[in-house]
Amino acid sequence: MNRISKTTRFMVISIIVLLLMGLAAGSRFADSGIDQPVIFGATYMTMNNPYFSSLNGSIKDVVESHGDVLITRDPAQDQDRQNREIHEMIDEGMTVLFANAADSKRIAPALKECRERGVAVFVVDTEVEDSSNVISTIQSDQFEAGRLVALDMKEKRPEGAKIVALYHETIQSTVDRLKGFESEIKDDDRYEIVMKIGNTSEIEVANKEMNLLLKNFRKFDLVFGNNDPSALGALAALDQYRMLDKGIMVYGVDGSPDAKRMVLDGKMAGTAAQYPIVMGKTAAETAYAYLNGEEVEKNIFIKVSMMNSENLNENIARGWQ
Repeated sequence: MNRISKTTRFMVISIIVLLLMGLAAGSRFADSGIDQPVIFGATYMTMNNPYFSSLNGSIKDVVESHGDVLITRDPAQDQDRQNREIHEMIDEGMTVLFANAADSKRIAPALKECRERGVAVFVVDTEVEDSSNVISTIQSDQFEAGRLVALDMKEKRPEGAKIVALYHETIQSTVDRLKGFESEIKDDDRYEIVMKIGNTSEIEVANKEMNLLLKNFRKFDLVFGNNDPSALGALAALDQYRMLDKGIMVYGVDGSPDAKRMVLDGKMAGTAAQYPIVMGKTAAETAYAYLNGEEVEKNIFIKVSMMNSENLNENIARGWQ
């Protein structure tokens, strides 16, 4: 039998020692409860809206307080791009997705892929058409937001109003707000929606659409914006045509600092305020509860409130809720 050299014996012993040390270290790592950071993903229909920046910031605060990571994507209102970005985040190791759909119907394939690849989906701000692949939807009471605007309008304009409604037909939250608004005026002949303008949820688009409308049609005296950017875009066009001097009223939905400032300045009638900071915190905490094995609610609604000149002040107008 060949004798093992001292050098070879030393190498074998060294390897065994290193392996044992690795096992011991692995055991201590497991016992200590230290895990790799969880990768969360977030995608919003657009980041060209401070509302979503506030919502995302609130989620990020909770995620990073746990030592985890949040990846955020902006599809810029392009659903095909959003679906690709979700696929890319899955490949990057995403475990949980916070999704705000650019198109509530066409996001379905991306959410299906999430479920098939073990990614938990939490929808935020606006629901999706097919929620079978969604753990929980966390959103404002959109129907109530529209209803609150209509109630405030009826109080300020008891004589009636001819209304232009701005909304976005592929974004369910704006559709629900319009439904809530219409529910309060459907049996009241004093109020009439004379025009609905779709595909309008950003300030630049709303401004363009309102400019086109004012060149051809001026028989209205109230604008209901589906969100604050739409209301502000319409407001700028109305101001340019000096229509605000004629008593046209403008309402928004969001409770953004810019819109609240316009309310304080007397240029906007009001805004139905959402609470993106509360929504983001709730969404993130719901996701962690799910990851910890807790049962979570399928639908969670965040309160909304009407903000107008009667209940706004400088402190409230300064930031998001």
